[in-house]
Amino acid sequence: MSKLNNVSVVKKANVYFDGKVTSRTVLLEDGEKKTLGIILPGQYEFATDDKEHMELLAGKLKVLLPNSMEWITINAGQTFEIPAHSKFKIIAEEVSDYCCSYLKNQSI
Repeated sequence: MSKLNNVSVVKKANVYFDGKVTSRTVLLEDGEKKTLGIILPGQYEFATDDKEHMELLAGKLKVLLPNSMEWITINAGQTFEIPAHSKFKIIAEEVSDYCCSYLKNQSI
């Protein structure tokens, strides 16, 4: 889906790693939460409370998922999921645009 309809947007930005990763929170009518963000080139480690579904809209990432020893490459148009209560690493090789969906009470 290229467009989110009937949403509320939290005005305050989520800013991480000295502004190298930023996002805006979008709340859908059904209560689902998403963030739309930009990742600048660099290496980052994130922690999540909820299961996450990440969709890369533009750019290229290398991702090290929890309990994995191998980095995977994610190109624009691809997705990946992160289990709840875990950490994962990202290397952004270029400016990357993403949409993250938070999947409450779900596990991988």
